[in-house]
Amino acid sequence: MTAPATLTELFFGAVDRYSSKRAALRHKVSGVWRDITHQELARAVHHAALGLLELGVTRGDRIAILSNNRPEWAVADFACLTLGCADVPVYSTLPANQIAYILNDAEVRTIFVEDAEQLAKLTAIKSDVPRLERIIVFDAKDVQADEGVHAYQTVLRQGQGAEPTHPSYRDDALAVRSDDLATLIYTSGTTGPPKGVMLSHGNFTSNVRSALTVLAIGPADSCLSLLPLSHSFERMAGHYTMVHAGVTINYAESIDQVSNNLTEVKPTVVISVPRLFEKIFARVLENATAGGAVKRRMFFWARRRAEQWADLKLAGKPIPGWLALNKAIADRLVFSKLRARTGGRLRYFVSGGAPLNPEIAKFFFAAGLPILEGYGLTETSPVIAVNALEDPRLGTVGRPIPGVDVRIAADGEILARGPNIMQGYYDKPDATTEAIDPDGWFHTGDIGEVVDGYLVITDRKKDIIVTAGGKNIAPQPIENTVKANPFVLNAVMLGDRRRFPIMLVVPDQDALRKWADQRKLTFDEDFLHIPDVVSKVETEVMGALRDLASYEMPKKLLLLDHDFTIESGELTPKLSVKRHVVEERYRARIDALYED
Repeated sequence: MTAPATLTELFFGAVDRYSSKRAALRHKVSGVWRDITHQELARAVHHAALGLLELGVTRGDRIAILSNNRPEWAVADFACLTLGCADVPVYSTLPANQIAYILNDAEVRTIFVEDAEQLAKLTAIKSDVPRLERIIVFDAKDVQADEGVHAYQTVLRQGQGAEPTHPSYRDDALAVRSDDLATLIYTSGTTGPPKGVMLSHGNFTSNVRSALTVLAIGPADSCLSLLPLSHSFERMAGHYTMVHAGVTINYAESIDQVSNNLTEVKPTVVISVPRLFEKIFARVLENATAGGAVKRRMFFWARRRAEQWADLKLAGKPIPGWLALNKAIADRLVFSKLRARTGGRLRYFVSGGAPLNPEIAKFFFAAGLPILEGYGLTETSPVIAVNALEDPRLGTVGRPIPGVDVRIAADGEILARGPNIMQGYYDKPDATTEAIDPDGWFHTGDIGEVVDGYLVITDRKKDIIVTAGGKNIAPQPIENTVKANPFVLNAVMLGDRRRFPIMLVVPDQDALRKWADQRKLTFDEDFLHIPDVVSKVETEVMGALRDLASYEMPKKLLLLDHDFTIESGELTPKLSVKRHVVEERYRARIDALYED
């Protein structure tokens, strides 16, 4: 397999290599999965690119994509790249005012949108985005024709008709240089307005090449694409890497349909964030504890034996015969059912975007569904390190990938350097200088250490809680422990410059309702007034944290009756909690806890 220097080389190389009989992409249409071959994808990209030229797009333009994952997203992306344009992915969950900020900051003149719903957002902010000239709608069946609004299929037809007048399209596309800007990806902005991360063709391709030396995948593999393509992790690992390796990409219908799509598609690889694994783990525990005494005992026996097996396996030690037999029985009675719910063919998950609870990682490994945890940021294209299937170490994010150097600064901050480091923040030279030092080291803002060559992430530098007594507390591992509990949806620890830490907890009302029903307790939406229910949540949370040092233990809990959301501004599009927003929103109730 050739080593592409640009994303256009990567794309055309894949089209040339892979058979027209295999699917590059698959999506569900009217209840049936439909294949799109590499050659069909290439024709759509060709026509979309020429259609853009016919509309007046020129080399160097910024073209936004506001859509959920679907084949047209991939077409729009490669069409932009082959024209020498930079695309600007926008999360479909963003409210209109945040979309306006990104479009103005990136100086976008053309945008692809998914449907009438997303078009309505743009219509609402039209006067706030004066540079925007062209809107191309993927699903235009409910869209009223208007000046500047174009149906995607119409653009493709215009591009097809323009083929004779653009004979050098492929040669021009392959003339793109590795240091040319490929995309502007806007960071989630947990502490302020989002910044546009400038990533080049070479940033991405270097990361693809290095990742494939660790993660062995090829044309026999199939993946389920469920993270937003606006997320740099999905963009590099679930999009460019899969296309280059010839893996079939299946687009999940929606987050709600992921469990169904897993059994339909039967993927061999799935890329996700820890929240998916936390939810699966919580549901498995809930089902086990909600069953009868026999089912409950069988599950916990199987888990104990499988995790004993996992400890020895991970340590490279021999497995006693009795334990191997017990593991085989556990697989048949319990874990085979869990594997079947992922399609039955899964070789491994890849996890990134946030720390993964080691307890959850061990459970999945023991169940025969290994999760390869990795680490990176949008600014690093994004992968810095990842565990290998042959030699994973739970509780770490693996070794740095080839070509990427990592060192730990004096204050514990992780620094990275390599060809994957961004060109900078768009139109923000001061922020760029602050992030990348004169020697080329990118300051990640994460705290960690290297143990036997494996990178361990402790916490976000800005998230470290320093109590009034001077004690340093890393909140993320503590939050992850609590979120692994089946009675908890979300948890946020606070207490910076306060006398002691506290925790905001969002209970899982469905799990609590089942628990209450078993005990013949009345349960309604106003569940926080029921002493037994509140006591149950507090017992579950504090019990999970019993091994913490006394200064780390949250002294009080604030229970919330609803989860944090993107719409409320409490979550970023990649579902990271905006601590400062949450703390400000509940300030009065938080202050009251400290006053009591």
